[in-house]
Amino acid sequence: MSGEPASAAATAAGGESPGRFDAAVEALVDRQATVAQIEALAGPAPGVGVEGLVAGYGHREVLHGVDLRVGAGQSVCLIGPNGAGKSTLLNSVCGLADVRAGRILIGGQDVTRLSPSAKLRDGHMAYVMQDASVFPDMTVEQNLVLGGYLLRSRAKAKEAAEQILDRYPMLAARRQSPARVLSGGERRLLELGRALIMRPRVLLIDEPSIGLAARFVDMVFEILGDLQRREGLAVLMVEQNAAKGLAFADVGYVMVAGQVALVGSGADLLRDPAVGKLFLGR
Repeated sequence: MSGEPASAAATAAGGESPGRFDAAVEALVDRQATVAQIEALAGPAPGVGVEGLVAGYGHREVLHGVDLRVGAGQSVCLIGPNGAGKSTLLNSVCGLADVRAGRILIGGQDVTRLSPSAKLRDGHMAYVMQDASVFPDMTVEQNLVLGGYLLRSRAKAKEAAEQILDRYPMLAARRQSPARVLSGGERRLLELGRALIMRPRVLLIDEPSIGLAARFVDMVFEILGDLQRREGLAVLMVEQNAAKGLAFADVGYVMVAGQVALVGSGADLLRDPAVGKLFLGR
């Protein structure tokens, strides 16, 4: 699971002791979001629907009845302490965690039991994981072509890769470079570009800013905003930089102990005193 330990997060959030921080976080559960609030924020036709999701890994249950909606063309940011279940929620939507109950819908289609490959191909979904997922000894171009492995032919994959290279000159300038020589920002752009090869309607992205210099953080969020505005892409992200993520997102979710504690517009959560104290350092 991603994110800093609770003790470090407590220090960042105003220097409270870990015990006080944990108690304050647990108190958020009493403000548990309702399905009516969640649906109202997503609008009438959500691109992603998560209903009563219970999920985990093996015998370990991490999510305990989570509801979430992402409107078509909307951005949603998940924040919360380490171990809250944020990355597990993304993994569940993508098919990489064990779903024990509940449903996952993409564009109204129930995709709960589809394999990750089927979700990528038929569910019009892509996932940029937190851990580096590029192949270091392959060139930028080869990495992009590989992202189209589910397309009908290699020619189609190469055509899609060229479209990504045309869109992002930073990648085009490095097309024959092995991925291992790229900067952190260039690698993240390559991961995003490869995710777009299949023309998804929903993009899942785990910690887009982690490990990046400030200028590359801004670049990544500008790209995500452009995709959302110009192509109607629905974006569901986990972001350790709560201020940056909520400032970007249309809607924010605060997750605690495998549940949704708070939901609201990104702007409203930025103004919420409890969110500010616990996650924004004020």
